[in-house]
Amino acid sequence: MTHIPIVPDTEAAEPAVVRDIQHYMRGGLLQLQSLPPLSLYVHLPWCIRKCPYCDFNSHEYRDSAAAPGEVPEQRYIDALMADLEAALPLIWGRSVHSIFIGGGTPSLFSPEAIDRLIGDIRARLRLEADCEITMEANPGTFEKDRFRAFRGAGVTRLSIGVQSFNDRHLKALGRVHDRGQALAAVREAVDAFDTFNLDIMYALPGQTLAELEEDVGLALSLKPPHISIYHLTIEPNTYFAKYPPAIPEDDQAYAMLDRITEMTGQAGMARYEISAYAQSGHQCFHNTNYWQFGDYLGIGAGAHSKLSFAHRVVRQVRFRDPARYMDNALAGHAVAQDEEVRRADLPFEYMLNALRLRAGFELKDFTERTGLPITAIAKALEKAEAKGLIERSLGGHVRPTERGFDFLSDLQELFLAD
Repeated sequence: MTHIPIVPDTEAAEPAVVRDIQHYMRGGLLQLQSLPPLSLYVHLPWCIRKCPYCDFNSHEYRDSAAAPGEVPEQRYIDALMADLEAALPLIWGRSVHSIFIGGGTPSLFSPEAIDRLIGDIRARLRLEADCEITMEANPGTFEKDRFRAFRGAGVTRLSIGVQSFNDRHLKALGRVHDRGQALAAVREAVDAFDTFNLDIMYALPGQTLAELEEDVGLALSLKPPHISIYHLTIEPNTYFAKYPPAIPEDDQAYAMLDRITEMTGQAGMARYEISAYAQSGHQCFHNTNYWQFGDYLGIGAGAHSKLSFAHRVVRQVRFRDPARYMDNALAGHAVAQDEEVRRADLPFEYMLNALRLRAGFELKDFTERTGLPITAIAKALEKAEAKGLIERSLGGHVRPTERGFDFLSDLQELFLAD
């Protein structure tokens, strides 16, 4: 789930960042009494074709340094393992609760390569017995029994980027699959996995409410245990930003979201996060760990990390360009940026995640995850409650109201540093 937005490519002139463990363990202003759960994110950056709305760090594989039409699987996995080994001192003694293999399109990698990847990770990290291992897959990159082979390689949860079952909308989104391939991919996932996710988008170019209902209805008829439904947004530095399509107005998009919430509820799926709906017991642990301000080590081209230590919270970014990433990682220097999160920024960073959850958060969790006292957010909480954006219980629980969920950005902004 953590995808990397496109940023100005200034890294060509930037040296790698190299720090030893003592740098992170030195004294500081924060006092974290314990460390949160740790997840691992693995970024596989290649796609068949770049979608016009996509601002993730993805690259068409025909532009890779390998032979035309090939992804440099083995060299890239070698680089991932060198990256992981260099990062081990930062997470020494900690176990991993979830792994997310994202992209790009990870299902471009062969099942044999994914088997090697997961095996190499297991050889270097202590995984929890129930460790969730999710991999993203697209319908245009699977063959009969390919998903089953991924399951055999150790993947426990598939996330399928369907986006729509409408061929006209799929074409407008630049997807490489059609309705028939999407349906075949989902049916294959049903047969191969105990749990999986469907990614769907709404407010698409030219989409009507009736077409949205048809898309969501068909998705729900396939009985996915989990479904993520995202509003199409026009992100900077994308094709759509340069050539914006006509998308539904805000009022129509709100009506679509209301209908989505109604239809998923009727199907027995709870909206546990702003864009995520799940059957009982099928919430995505990896994404939930992000939203609860847990830790994650990100390896791969452009991957982000958020790591906690006794006196600080640190964010890292790997080199974005795949060729440069591989060269630097194999030399033991994959990190392009390494910054300590400012104490003043921690309340906003925490709320940017935690307030996405329908259930909200406990005040004690804020203290545990940020090392800050409750007084750091007291005024902002009072403002949010006065505006009707949150509700608080006597036991110290905070959750967004319906209004807070509808105006989430306004709620989150109350916690920005002055």
